[in-house]
Amino acid sequence: MRALKIAATGMSAQQLRVETISNNLANMSTTGYNARRAEFADLHYQQVTRAGAVNAADGTVLPTGVQVGLGVRPSAVTVHLAQGSLSASGGDLDLAIDGSGYLEVTLPSGQPAYTRDGALKRSADGLIVTSDGFPVAPEITIPEDARSISINADGEVYAYFQDAVEGQRLGQFTLSGFPNAKGLEAAGGNLFLESEASGAPFVTNPGEDGLGTLRQGYLEDSSVDAVREVTELIEAQRGYELNAKIISAADQMLGATTQVR
Repeated sequence: MRALKIAATGMSAQQLRVETISNNLANMSTTGYNARRAEFADLHYQQVTRAGAVNAADGTVLPTGVQVGLGVRPSAVTVHLAQGSLSASGGDLDLAIDGSGYLEVTLPSGQPAYTRDGALKRSADGLIVTSDGFPVAPEITIPEDARSISINADGEVYAYFQDAVEGQRLGQFTLSGFPNAKGLEAAGGNLFLESEASGAPFVTNPGEDGLGTLRQGYLEDSSVDAVREVTELIEAQRGYELNAKIISAADQMLGATTQVR
C-alpha cells in the first residue's frame, strides 16, 4: 500500500519543518541572524496510464491519464535575507551594517569567513576581533593610549588621544558582497563561508557598489518573526498529525485484507 510510504515522507517533511522553526526560535536573540525556511517538492510520479495515450481503436486520446504521486521531499532550507532592526548598544566597537554586505574575518586556519555580527572586541594586543577572537579584515590595531574610538559610516576608524584634538586614522573597514548571498554556507558562530553557489565575494568600502554603511554603537537584531514562526509551528504540527492518521488508516485497511475469509 503506497499510502504508508507516502505518509511517512510527509511526516519526515513536517519534522524537518519543525526542526527549522525551532532553530529560528532558538536564535531570536542572536545578533544579525536571518530566519530559515524549509522548502519542499513532490516526489516522482508513477505513470499508471500515461496522459495522451490512445484509448480506443478510433484514436481517442486520454486527456489526463493516471499519475500516482509518491510523496514529498525536502528541496531546500533557504535563508530569508532581511535586515533586522538596529538597536542602540552604546559600545564604541559595536557595528551594525545598515544595508547588505558582510564583515570579513580571518579564521585560525587562514580561511576567510563572513559575518553580520558587529559585536566586536579589542584583544590584549589591541587588535579588533569578533567575540570568538577572530580578527576582522583588514586588521586594525588600537593603540594602548587611545582615549576613544570613532567609526564613521564609511568604515574609517579614528583614535583620539588625551593631548590631541584631532583623531588619528587607524584604517578602514571593508564590506563583502556576493552574487548569491543565499548560497553561503553557514558555519555556526554567526559565520558564513564562501561556496560555489554563493559565488566569489567582491570587497569594497561601505556605501559603495550597492552595499550598506556602518553605524557605530548599534547592533542588528535577529530578523525572526516570533508570531509567524509559532503559526507555522502549529501548521507543521497539524500536518504531522494528519500524516500519522493516514498511516493508522492504511494499517487498518491492511488489517482488514488479512482478515478476509
